[in-house]
Amino acid sequence: MAEQEHQQASEQVNELAQKMEEVILGEDGLPLSKKALKKREKELEKEKKKQERLAREAEERAAREAAEVDHGVDNYGRSAINMSREKTETKWTALGELTAEMAGQLVNVQARVQGSRPVSGKMCFLVLREGVETAQAVLSVDADTVSKKMVKFATSIPNESIVSITAQVVKPDVPVESCTVGTVELQVRKVFVTSEVKIPLPFALEDAMHSEEACARDATLNRVGLDTRLNNRTMDLRTITNNAIFKIQAAVCQLFREYLTNEGATEIHTPKIISTASEGGSNVFKITYFKGAAYLAQSPQLYKQACIAADFGKVYEIAPVFRAEDSNTQRHLTEYVGLDLECSFREHYHEVMNMIGSMFVYIFKNLELRWARELEIVRRQYPSEPIKFDEQPLRLEYKDAVALLRAHGEEMGDFDDMTTPQEKTLGRLVREKYGTDFYMLDKFPLSVRPFYTMPDPTDARYSNSYDFFLRGQEIMSGAQRVHDADMLKERIAAHGIPLESLEHYIRAFELGCPPHAGGGVGLERVVMFYLGINNIRQTSLFPRDPKRIDP
Repeated sequence: MAEQEHQQASEQVNELAQKMEEVILGEDGLPLSKKALKKREKELEKEKKKQERLAREAEERAAREAAEVDHGVDNYGRSAINMSREKTETKWTALGELTAEMAGQLVNVQARVQGSRPVSGKMCFLVLREGVETAQAVLSVDADTVSKKMVKFATSIPNESIVSITAQVVKPDVPVESCTVGTVELQVRKVFVTSEVKIPLPFALEDAMHSEEACARDATLNRVGLDTRLNNRTMDLRTITNNAIFKIQAAVCQLFREYLTNEGATEIHTPKIISTASEGGSNVFKITYFKGAAYLAQSPQLYKQACIAADFGKVYEIAPVFRAEDSNTQRHLTEYVGLDLECSFREHYHEVMNMIGSMFVYIFKNLELRWARELEIVRRQYPSEPIKFDEQPLRLEYKDAVALLRAHGEEMGDFDDMTTPQEKTLGRLVREKYGTDFYMLDKFPLSVRPFYTMPDPTDARYSNSYDFFLRGQEIMSGAQRVHDADMLKERIAAHGIPLESLEHYIRAFELGCPPHAGGGVGLERVVMFYLGINNIRQTSLFPRDPKRIDP
C-alpha cells in the first residue's frame, strides 16, 4: 500500500513539473497571458513561413544555376600546381608593357590580384599588380566567354593571389587614375588562379601605400605602423613603392660598379670573419670560431689596403658590414651594405677624393635619367625634391664648416666631432649659401679619425680625411691612409692597439706600398637620403638593429 502511494505521489510530481516546463515566461519572469501567447504563436508561425520561403527560393535558385549552362566553364578555375610539366609557346606580356597602341590585341598576363570590386552579379573589376605596375581588369558577362559563375569566381579570389589572365586590351573612356598603367584596361577572357593566398593578410596592401599627406587629409585612412610592416616584411615588400625603392638601391650598386670599372678598378671580395677588430675599438661582434674566437668585419679596410700593397691599383667591394653599436636611431643599423673603394694615387689624395665626388655625380645623374619611373613611384608616397648638386662638387674644409656653424649660433671647439644635429644644420646652411645638397668636407681633426688616417703635413692636429654629405647627413667617410710602415706603427701605438694584433696588416706595408686613399659608403644611407625617406629601416631589405634580428 505504501509503495502504491509513493508511486502515485511521484507521478503527480512529474506531471506538475511537465506543466511548469510548458509555462512560457515573459521578460518579467511571470507566465505569459493568453493574449501574449497567441501573439507569440503568430510570430513563430510567421518566422516559420519566412524560413520555408527562403529555403524554397534557395532551392529554386540552386536548381536554376544547376540547369543553367555555364558557357564560361573552361575559362576560369584553379590551375594545378606548376611542377614544370610542360613548356608552351604562350607569349606573356608584362603589365608595364601595355600601351594604348595595343588596343584590340589579346594578351596573356600573370599578376597578383591587389583588389576586386563587384559591380553586380554580371560585372566586376580587378586591380592587378606586377612589380611596380598596376592595371585594371574587368569581367563582364557576355553570350560566349564570360558567365555569371565566372564573374562570381573572380570576385571570390583572395587578394594577393596570383592569376594568369587572357584579356583583350581596350582603351578606357577616361584614364584609370588609380593604376600606374592608366591608358588601358583589360577585358578578361580567361582567369586562372595559379597561387592562392591561404591565410588572412596581416594588412591591406593599399593601407601600406598611403602617403603622410594623404593620411593628414583623410583621417579615415588606415595606417600601417613600421613595426607591423617589418614584422611582415615579405608582404610589405610587395608594395609598388618598396619594389621601386629596392630597384633604386640595386641601381646605386650597378652605377657604383659601372663607374669604378670604367676607371679601371677591380672588384674584390674580402673575408667577413677576421681575427682582430678591423677598425679597433669595441663596436665589434665577437663570435665563436671552433676552439677560439673571431670577429665580424667592421669594414674591409685592412684587406682593401692589402690589395693596394699587392699592386691592384684601384679596388672596390659591395658587401655586408657589421657594427655592434647599440644605437636605435633612424639612421643606424647593426648590419648594412658597404660600398667600399681604395685607390693608389700619384701625387695628392685629392686625386682620389675628386674621383669619388665625380662618381657620386655619375650616380645621381643616371638615377634621374635611367630610373625616372621608379623615382616617380617612390615620390608619390614619399614626396621629395630632387637633390641639388654641381658637376664639380663643393669642397669645404672642416675649420671653415666650424666657422660657418659658429656664425649661426652653434657652440663647438675647433677639434670637436660634429653631432648629428650640427651636421643637419651645416647641410641647411650649405644649401642656403652654395645651393647644393651634396658636398665634401675635408681636413677632419686627426683625433676623431681611425689609426690608419694620414696626418695633415702642415698641421698635425688635422688629417688628410674627408666625409661626403647628402641632404645634410654623412653618406661616406674616407681618407688618405698611412702607407709607411714606421709611421703606421706609431699611429697604432698612439691608439693603444697591440702591434701583434695587426701583424699581418703591418707586414703588407713593410713590403712597400704606394700612397693611397679611399672610403666606405653606406648603401642604405645613400638611398634613404637621396629619396628623402626618414628611416633607414625602410631602405634595408631585412633590417638588423639592436632590437631586431627577425625576420
